[in-house]
Amino acid sequence: MSSIADYLRLVKFSHTIFAMPFALLSFTYAILTADEPVNLWLLLLQVVGCMVFARNVAMGFNRWADRDIDAANPRTAGREIPAGKVSARGAMLFVVVNALLFIGVAVTINPLCGWLSPVALAIVMFYSYCKRFTALAHIVLGVSLGIAPVGAYMAVTGSSCMECWLLAIVVTTWCSGFDIIYALQDADFDRQRGLHSIPSHFSATTSLIISAVLHVASVATLVVYATYQPHTWLLYLGCGLFGAILTLEHILVTPTKQRNIGIAFGTLNALASMSLAMALIANLLIYA
Repeated sequence: MSSIADYLRLVKFSHTIFAMPFALLSFTYAILTADEPVNLWLLLLQVVGCMVFARNVAMGFNRWADRDIDAANPRTAGREIPAGKVSARGAMLFVVVNALLFIGVAVTINPLCGWLSPVALAIVMFYSYCKRFTALAHIVLGVSLGIAPVGAYMAVTGSSCMECWLLAIVVTTWCSGFDIIYALQDADFDRQRGLHSIPSHFSATTSLIISAVLHVASVATLVVYATYQPHTWLLYLGCGLFGAILTLEHILVTPTKQRNIGIAFGTLNALASMSLAMALIANLLIYA
């Protein structure tokens, strides 16, 4: 029988930390600029719940959809479904339960979040099939994570703003860029199976250049977003660390040196999002 730990590993629950800090940053900005008072702690719990449920749907559905592909790939054959730790039926049930929880909580936040919740789920689930027909799957993944700060802002205000959309672009380009780096591991396998990705269509050098361009766009958009924040040392520290960590990723992973992909993907990206969000949230709380 599958354990809770098996399901947490199935969806790589620890990777929730990638988009969550940006959602919390957008949430904090919305709270501080909202025209009407809100029940802060209840709303925070609802937003975090929606983030977790949506993440579980996205990854659970991805693992279910890719179960045969994962079984054929030596790198992923040990994942929970091909390894028999979680059944395909159990994974789909997990997805359905989390989807219902996501919609149920979104409906309780405000009408806009309720109406848009199925759209959000459609986006995050659509990604799972993109590699079968387009190398732009990385961008779709970025978009599915990028909607997090927009959703968090909408939860507070019932509307959107330029600031939350700028954060969405930061997340979209950042995540798309690091997903290209991660996909280098499966370039040969993807070519053999007829799957689409930037690394399967281009050389490692070209793929890393595309990733770097996306990361430059991410930092550039962050600079624009920063104009909406109080200009203090915390702002400069957060943005500086984010840019430095993304630069370090491209120093550690090169066309001929790919053994550091795990560190670049997991550790550095978690540090990038956490350090940026902590600095900018503190900046808002202290100086706004």
